[in-house]
Amino acid sequence: MQVLEQAKRAKQAALQLALVSTKDKDNALRAMAKALLDAHLLIIRENAKDISAGQKAGLSSAMIDRLTLNEKRIKAMADGMLDIVKLKDPVGKILATYKRPNGLKINKVSVPIGVVGVIYESRPNVTSDCAALCLKSGNAAILRGGKEAIHSNKAIYKVLKTALARTKIPQEALQLIESTDRAVVLELLKMDQYIDLIVPRGGEGLIRFVAENSLIPVVKHYKGVCHTYVSDKANLKMAENICLNAKVQRPGVCNAMEKMLVHERVAKKFLPLVVERLRAAGVEIRGDEATRRIISDARRATKADWYEEYLDLILTVKVVKNVTEAVNHINTYGSRHSDAIVTGNKKEAETFLKGVDSACVYVNASTRFTDGYEFGLGAEVGISTDKLHVRGPMGLDGLTSYKYEVYGSGQVRA
Repeated sequence: MQVLEQAKRAKQAALQLALVSTKDKDNALRAMAKALLDAHLLIIRENAKDISAGQKAGLSSAMIDRLTLNEKRIKAMADGMLDIVKLKDPVGKILATYKRPNGLKINKVSVPIGVVGVIYESRPNVTSDCAALCLKSGNAAILRGGKEAIHSNKAIYKVLKTALARTKIPQEALQLIESTDRAVVLELLKMDQYIDLIVPRGGEGLIRFVAENSLIPVVKHYKGVCHTYVSDKANLKMAENICLNAKVQRPGVCNAMEKMLVHERVAKKFLPLVVERLRAAGVEIRGDEATRRIISDARRATKADWYEEYLDLILTVKVVKNVTEAVNHINTYGSRHSDAIVTGNKKEAETFLKGVDSACVYVNASTRFTDGYEFGLGAEVGISTDKLHVRGPMGLDGLTSYKYEVYGSGQVRA
């Protein structure tokens, strides 16, 4: 019953929020950013409770990293809000104009989606990121984080909602579901009368659960099985640096490299060099038979390994004959998230770009750039591996729909 009341209040607030000016929305974001900084000690104290509980529950080091907040990360959260202030308001843009022979003028105009429900795990910074993106784009937000971050999420939410009291944005436009009972999520997913879009962020299990049970449209991102293909035409030193960054810079996130493909002509030279650096960073290597002939102590990769999103310091390696085999492998085992090629050959790069069916495809760069901030979109609600209605990092524009505004001078249809 509590969730139903929250959904009703959010729906009402969304109608009011659609009328709030860009200036007033930006002022609210500034107030929220300042409030985060002012309350950083409170947030860190509450976050410590979640970290302690996570360690006792045996969460991996990568998961603990995703969960951890410190002064630097809280400042990054506040800076993310201020970055969104700088972005152009996505609402009210005239996307197209049509003038009909009968004199009707039709404008296609961007509008807020309405009420956006975000269901997420682990990373408490999602609470502030999604709140800011939804409010800037004129949407009410209903947030439901995971139990592992409950103290952090409640603290951040309280700080943000208190800040809204001094702004023109209705406080009810921001809602947090504090219950960690999964039955509450099921209840939420049936409220298509009040909620317009669901965005799940987390592991594959959560996203499949949401997609299978929701009556509301869902933007999905099942998992990030990201690949890097090192061509025989690559600068191998560049390839080393890219692969190392893609795997170890932050292994517990969805845009980290999980699989490395290497052309057979350079495998004997490249693999010992890159594996030495990867192992120095704590990475466990699993490989196909061709890889294990070069890296003799690599674990044998199973079929399941090629589909697996580890979110940890584990990497599966395969030796391939050419770019065509690399593309086919990625399209078979990947998750349509982010995949990269390292090559000095333009034609080969174009083959990879056109052939790989993923939201983000890279040439000579790390997959770690698949991120709203890095793309200049501000914070992101999530990264969509769907093709409708948004794909890749879902920023402000992805949180809008459109309507047709039709101007006449007395026309009637014959």
